Amino acid sequence: MTAKRKQPALSHLDAEGRASMVDVAGKAPSAREAVAEATVVMRSATWELAAAGGNPKGDVVAAARLAGIMAAKRTPGLIPLCHPLLLSFVGVEFSARPAGRGRTALRILATARCAGQTGVEMEAMTAAAVAALTVYDMCKAADRWMSVREVRLLAKSGGKSGAVRRPVAKRQAGA
Repeated sequence: MTAKRKQPALSHLDAEGRASMVDVAGKAPSAREAVAEATVVMRSATWELAAAGGNPKGDVVAAARLAGIMAAKRTPGLIPLCHPLLLSFVGVEFSARPAGRGRTALRILATARCAGQTGVEMEAMTAAAVAALTVYDMCKAADRWMSVREVRLLAKSGGKSGAVRRPVAKRQAGA
């Protein structure tokens, strides 16, 4: 006989199944941090142009960094049930690596921090996603077939669940 695993509850639904904002009034504030990533895959020539400052729209990385930070600050206006948070830090960093077939993968890493009653996962993921979309917007004239991939949470800390980190997948030989 197999043990039944308890189905996790969806925190944003009330007893009748309607969308509802979570009441965090009874939770003690704690230091919270979340790290998320997004990846933009583009032709290597497109990344070389952007990295060299050859984009007519301006500095791609600087614009994407600012867009990500601004987006994190505006997350409650974009995601209906997010609580407004007093963010103490938002950082957006970029690293490029070859992706094969003449393409480059630009990894965008976003970190958000606050001292509050609820986590900053949505702010970090929003920062990563909007930074990636900004790269796309600024480079689309050179490479219309770029793709934004895997906006995902990598780690979070603080609150009741403490520190949680995404498991690292093991690469198979030849992968």
